[in-house]
Amino acid sequence: MNVAWTLADDTGPGEVARRFTQHRLAIASLAVLIILTGLCLAAPLIEAGLGIDAAAVDLFARYQAPSAAHPLGTDELGRDVLVRLLYGGRVSLFVGSTAALAAAVLGTTVGLVAGYTGGRTDAFLMRLTDGVIALPLLPLLIVLAAIDLGKLGLPPALTDASDISLYRIVAIVALAGWTTVARLVRGTALAIKTRPFVLAARSQGAGPMRIMLRHILPNLTTPIIVATTLSVGNVILLESVLSFLGLGIQPPLPSWGNLLTGAQETIWQAPGLAFYPGLAIFITVIAFNFVGDGLQDALDPRASERRR
Repeated sequence: MNVAWTLADDTGPGEVARRFTQHRLAIASLAVLIILTGLCLAAPLIEAGLGIDAAAVDLFARYQAPSAAHPLGTDELGRDVLVRLLYGGRVSLFVGSTAALAAAVLGTTVGLVAGYTGGRTDAFLMRLTDGVIALPLLPLLIVLAAIDLGKLGLPPALTDASDISLYRIVAIVALAGWTTVARLVRGTALAIKTRPFVLAARSQGAGPMRIMLRHILPNLTTPIIVATTLSVGNVILLESVLSFLGLGIQPPLPSWGNLLTGAQETIWQAPGLAFYPGLAIFITVIAFNFVGDGLQDALDPRASERRR
């Protein structure tokens, strides 16, 4: 007997899509994110189409103005700004989405176990969550990012890898950013576990793991999706801050944050080198926030009613 039940309401995907399309800012933001992601993924094609090498240094072409060959000009080493910006977007978007998903998985696991189990397990996990929340986020990330991986006993092949800073930032942000999802999931799980369909599943002999995964977890999609979407922008912002401080993504791998770092010494000579990545960060963070608001209104109509 299938006793699964949906907490939010009985509307299907069509009704959710209809409510989402009524949120004009969310639709516009989603379009912007799709276009931006498509351009970043197409960076190698754009690079080949322009007939350039984004990593090639040409000191005779430094600080060139925008032209057909270089639509956004060149940087202090004669590299094309547009292509490097798109490659940096690939890194920043990857870090934002991957770290947000990892944090959502970790937070969902902690919140689901705490909410369903209750008792001492709930108390321990929630005190752990409160302890992480109480830590100052940015100083914590700076300390974790500054740790020398070689002194942790990791093999040199791993610590010397060119993209180790990428996965390191993903892991650090995920370990520090799961608390919001955990609290949301725990609160919703506490309400769901007393519902008749959960009690019916328990009376039929379903074990705790099956109840959590089959009957409770599907009803947690709304807070998880909304919280994850909203956190992507925050993760991109944190990555940019760490990279700007020299503790995030390390050159030659470009990201919007370390592009800003490289531009700070030439801000008066070539302000566009700082303007373009800063604008990309601003647009992306704002767009993810608007998409998150739209999803919240679409998946939970009561949220928009409470804001009125």
